[in-house]
Amino acid sequence: MYKLTRVLALLVVLAVIGLGVFWLVTRPSPLPADTFAGVTGDAAAGEAVFWAAGCASCHSAPEAEGEERLILAGGRPFATEFGTFYAPNISPSDAGIAGWSLEDLGNAMMRGVSPSGAHYYPAFPYTSYVKAQPQDVADLYEFIQTLPASDTPNTPHDVGFPFSIRRSLGGWKMLFFSDDFVLANAPDDLERGRYLVEALGHCAECHTPRNAIGGLDTGRWMAGAPSPDGRGRIPNITPAALDWSEVDIAAYLKTGFTPDFDSAGGEMAEVVQNMSNLSDADLAAIAAYLKAIPAVE
Repeated sequence: MYKLTRVLALLVVLAVIGLGVFWLVTRPSPLPADTFAGVTGDAAAGEAVFWAAGCASCHSAPEAEGEERLILAGGRPFATEFGTFYAPNISPSDAGIAGWSLEDLGNAMMRGVSPSGAHYYPAFPYTSYVKAQPQDVADLYEFIQTLPASDTPNTPHDVGFPFSIRRSLGGWKMLFFSDDFVLANAPDDLERGRYLVEALGHCAECHTPRNAIGGLDTGRWMAGAPSPDGRGRIPNITPAALDWSEVDIAAYLKTGFTPDFDSAGGEMAEVVQNMSNLSDADLAAIAAYLKAIPAVE
């Protein structure tokens, strides 16, 4: 009986130590305090960041058109195998992010950490936004302040156990959260396109397959993936499958029309609505990057 008691006591001690280690290594890691030191945002520049980052595609109402796409009331559901996630209100209202500082937005976008210090689910593409430049985040922050406010309350995510334990996302981030560009050592003429695709545009979040626990399979970068809702497949856009010219790609992102005079549909139609607001130079940069990435069959 004495030996059993000692064994049980040892197990309790080990469990407490294990829990302490888990709590330590999975803690949220915010940006360095000086990330935005000396950075002043510009709302006009922030509009281009807004469209490149695709904010309206998630945070405006479904079927929203025109000016309504600037009302970032949230509420759109995103069904995945891990649960259904609902885009939050990020309008400049009390129901949205009116009380957020620039640092709060930076931590959300570039670290996946909320103002209260909790992990965000990677349904929010901070795994791409981590590569964003602080100046772009500051510009976006200023632009959002100019948009219409909405009092629409947020809808809680519908996520079951064990994915409902947000602290475990700290472990997930240790495995899959990196600010390294996938197309490493890009020549100067591809840097802008790489930045738009890998960081702000977060194209890989849809076009790259994921492993069993939701991490991007960077070995099959942009090779296409099953749609998260289980309906259909998102296409391979590496040179192995996308044989359009750079001019064709840029024109598609501008107009939504393919070289065969078909048109973008589904969620890609909204992506085109965003990308059509970018400069021709930026669209050409995106096209050049897509033609330069490794072909994946």
